[in-house]
Amino acid sequence: MQSAIGIGVLLFILAFVLGIVIFIIAAMWKVFEKAGQPGWAAIVPIYNYYIMTKIAGKPGIWTLLLLIPIVNIVFMIWLYNMISKSFGKDEGFTVGLVLLGIVFWPILGFGSAKYIGPYGNPQAFAQGQQQFDFEQGQFHNTTNN
Repeated sequence: MQSAIGIGVLLFILAFVLGIVIFIIAAMWKVFEKAGQPGWAAIVPIYNYYIMTKIAGKPGIWTLLLLIPIVNIVFMIWLYNMISKSFGKDEGFTVGLVLLGIVFWPILGFGSAKYIGPYGNPQAFAQGQQQFDFEQGQFHNTTNN
């Protein structure tokens, strides 16, 4: 009887964790699509790092740096910072992505955040920047002003 209860609890925990993993993958899928990248890349190991570097505007060699132990921690935090800035968020949001990704990736993916350009590439980021025109009540690219 106890082993049946143990197996039931284990299956419940497994189903719960699997649900969370699917939710996070769906959120990252949405983030990738908002940035104009293929959403399916969120489920491919290592390739998803490469896509994140593209979203952030960094060179693909960063993918290799993300595979080196200890070094990867620094570069992942840096990459998360550039991704959050690419969506118009600040360093506080980066802290959220690092420490509470289960909450902040869905906010980025399912929320109202818009991809404004790759922050790690200053020229491309500047082209994606928008300013609010109070006279017309709408956003315009800074290159149009």
